[in-house]
Amino acid sequence: MTKQEPSKPKRWQNYSAENSPQAWLYLLPALIIIGVFNVFPLIRTFIMSMQTGKTLNSMHFGGFKNFEIILRDPKFHIAIFNTVTYAIVVVPVGLIISMLIATTIYTKIKNKTVFETIFFIPYLTSVIAIGIVFRYLFNGDYGFINYFLSWFGIGPINFLDDPNMSITTLIIFGIWSGLAFNIIILLSGLRNINENYYKVADMFGATKMEQFKRITLPQMIPIITFLSMVNFINAFKVYAQVYSLFGGKAGIANSATTGVFYIFNKFYVDFKYGQGMAAAVILFLLILTFTFIQNFVLKRISR
Repeated sequence: MTKQEPSKPKRWQNYSAENSPQAWLYLLPALIIIGVFNVFPLIRTFIMSMQTGKTLNSMHFGGFKNFEIILRDPKFHIAIFNTVTYAIVVVPVGLIISMLIATTIYTKIKNKTVFETIFFIPYLTSVIAIGIVFRYLFNGDYGFINYFLSWFGIGPINFLDDPNMSITTLIIFGIWSGLAFNIIILLSGLRNINENYYKVADMFGATKMEQFKRITLPQMIPIITFLSMVNFINAFKVYAQVYSLFGGKAGIANSATTGVFYIFNKFYVDFKYGQGMAAAVILFLLILTFTFIQNFVLKRISR
């Protein structure tokens, strides 16, 4: 005879957290905060995107007129192109560099905590403050980067005042500013890999590269998926980097205009509130689409 599992108390058999008034009562404070600061602004954005008017107090329904204006605006096309270019370059390149640095720290450096602290400090620093420092580093006359390039007979390169270099400069800054967060998260993932895998691989004579491909990389797929998703969303919302790097402007002749910078100008500079919100809705849908595509691709790769 097989032993029967002890039956659960009757009061637990029909228990459902979703139908428990006490559970919803505990969640109520968090739900109110999320509703006020996340859900309501999102709904309000969709409503305003279909309204027209010169002041916020005199808005009236205008249908899809704002979307038609935005989709025909060449400046918006440039902003979206710059945003997509920034995202598809910064995210993968930043993750690859972060993975190399994190693996090097984890496997070859003894005082890991010291280096982790050094790499994490930029994450705690204001983006505006870092942008001011990079303005000096990228300066065409006395910047350190041009001074360093001169050792190899390159330059000087006008990183900040050349419209053709604006996005490249922004990409370099974006990659650097995202390294700190990526490295810390990747290091936490590397620590959770069972050391026995590597010991067995050493016994069978596997090289370090083979161990990385067969052990480290597959084990890190969930972490890399999470980071790529977060970084893609942040890349599509890039604004502070542009503002700080180009002194409150979107580069020379607005050559570094991004989606969020375009929305800001429409709303706070041109006072075209409906058009600004229409651009925000389009950017939201674009981020949502890219997120779904990214999740689908990463799930296929991880199988």
